[in-house]
Amino acid sequence: MTDKRMLTYIEEHSPVHSLCGATKLIIFLLWSVLAMTSFQTPILIALAIMGIVFFRISKIRFADISFIIKLMSFFLILNLAAIYLFSPEEGVSIYKTRNVILEGAGRFTLTAEQLFYEFNIFIKYITVIPPAILLIVTTHPSEFAASLNRIGIPYTAAYAVSLTLRYIPDIQRDYEAISQSQQARGLELSRKASFVKRLKRTVPLLLPLIISSLERIDVINRAMELRGFGKNNKRTWYSAKPFSRADRAALAVSVLLFAAGIWFTFRTGNRFFNPFG
Repeated sequence: MTDKRMLTYIEEHSPVHSLCGATKLIIFLLWSVLAMTSFQTPILIALAIMGIVFFRISKIRFADISFIIKLMSFFLILNLAAIYLFSPEEGVSIYKTRNVILEGAGRFTLTAEQLFYEFNIFIKYITVIPPAILLIVTTHPSEFAASLNRIGIPYTAAYAVSLTLRYIPDIQRDYEAISQSQQARGLELSRKASFVKRLKRTVPLLLPLIISSLERIDVINRAMELRGFGKNNKRTWYSAKPFSRADRAALAVSVLLFAAGIWFTFRTGNRFFNPFG
């Protein structure tokens, strides 16, 4: 059964899954650089739409990643609120105009420029988060490690990333086992209790979870030392995929789109799309 709560590899048969891990990683890096560099709203919206299309092609269901999407949405809202709290006139300083929508107390005045600026920040998140999730859930951890090593990252660090991705479902299973055993002893952790009470009662579960995690880490560490892991400077990868025609085509299209996006962003000397000027 597919894990529907944590970020882990989901096996499907789709064009996205068939691409080499290195190809997907390079495309994601180009995608992220363009999304983070540009404040051209048309580019960001186009990337967001393309990300949704790729999700449809990958056959990944929203239910499979709903937990991580909700978690990211919480931090997105928190970030947008913090931007307004600490810099409510950031949009005004960027776009050099000031169109007041609602007068507030002190410096907290709502302007169209600030709303538009925060809308662009929102689109940036929507643009980057789905491809990041897609990269992880459509790439096997071992192949992902091989891809990292292929682009120049030391294989010891790449293997650490692979172990981390493999370990996420194990942490969840351990937490659920500990939670169920505590509930069997009378500790209320269901939705019958308030959110604050559930949060407080979750804290005691962390200690056994940490202890079990440290024990597993120690076992893995000893096993790797006994096998001489890290002795040689290079290693081969069983799960590595060779570049196919589809990979080369995807990379070529991505590089062209990246170059076009960078040109469009800086063609006027200003990377901010300004509808107020």
